[in-house]
Amino acid sequence: MDVTALRAQRLRSHRLSAPAASVADAAAHLLATQAQEFWGGRWALALRSRGAPTLRQVDAAFDRGDLVRTWTMRGTLHIVPARDAAWMLEVTAHRQLRQVSRVLAQEGADDDTVRHAERIARAALRGGGRLTRAEFAAALEAGGVRTVGQRLYHLILALGLRGVVCWGPVVARDGGPTREQWLVLGEDWISDAAAPADPLAELFARYIAGHGPAGARDFAWWTGLPLTLSRQAAAAASGSLLEVDEGLFVARVQPRRSATAAAVVALPPFDEYYLSYADRSVACHPALHRAVGPGANGMVKAAILARGEVVGTWTHSLAVGRRADAPLPELLVPDAAAPAAVAAALDRYAAFIAG
Repeated sequence: MDVTALRAQRLRSHRLSAPAASVADAAAHLLATQAQEFWGGRWALALRSRGAPTLRQVDAAFDRGDLVRTWTMRGTLHIVPARDAAWMLEVTAHRQLRQVSRVLAQEGADDDTVRHAERIARAALRGGGRLTRAEFAAALEAGGVRTVGQRLYHLILALGLRGVVCWGPVVARDGGPTREQWLVLGEDWISDAAAPADPLAELFARYIAGHGPAGARDFAWWTGLPLTLSRQAAAAASGSLLEVDEGLFVARVQPRRSATAAAVVALPPFDEYYLSYADRSVACHPALHRAVGPGANGMVKAAILARGEVVGTWTHSLAVGRRADAPLPELLVPDAAAPAAVAAALDRYAAFIAG
């Protein structure tokens, strides 16, 4: 499959050229949307939805319980449909927990500490309770669990991987977009949990539906699972997929392309279209990888995408509440996108974040 066809098919799978009916549908289609930058994950879903949803409309999906944010893979926060969070963690949490346990041990917290933190969390959050990060830290300290340094983050991460807690409804903030969610009990917040017969095969099939054409090596990168296990997942799911090139699969049922989909879009940082493959050269010429990321600080910049190819980056400050500056583009490939098209893509983001 040539690179032009591969990009066109991925744009379709990612709902960038075939937007979903709603934010919840876009999230279900992608299954997991990288979102350690919370505003970026929300924009990723709005970008893939019809009708130009605003930030407030995306946040409503969290408040209704359609979506949660948790560490489904690679020790990284993802937005996932609430009903899918538990079975995904069945597949991916074990390996992540081993790494987190090692980090916590270096910080002087053993398994007994994590179990103590779990008891405190369950007592503080039971019956639909919710706490901010700072409030949860205070509850842990009051219960005798120290939260200095990175201990708090890694304790919440360990509890998230165990399925005890997740980030749920959005904490309202006066004067600008919020960056914070309420911490809630997973069992209280996830009321319609899915239970696929073969979670590993389901995970591969859903990854392909939202990211294909892709293969086992891409899935291994995306999930953090070993390549051997990823190949087993591909084999188990292959009957429900189409192989369009050697080792590359797409879903049998494809979303319908929109005739009005923009050729130029402003991707958030860490967007799935750029980041979720073992080889990023389809989306971005290797000469530009350093300019886009991951950089030395691990960041992946917000990118300008033209016809499926990264041609620039962009910055802003409104979403993090610093200033009300307009988003600013930096084209890395001269004349790759018309200025009016770039401006329209950034205007779409500005309308989203202001909503």
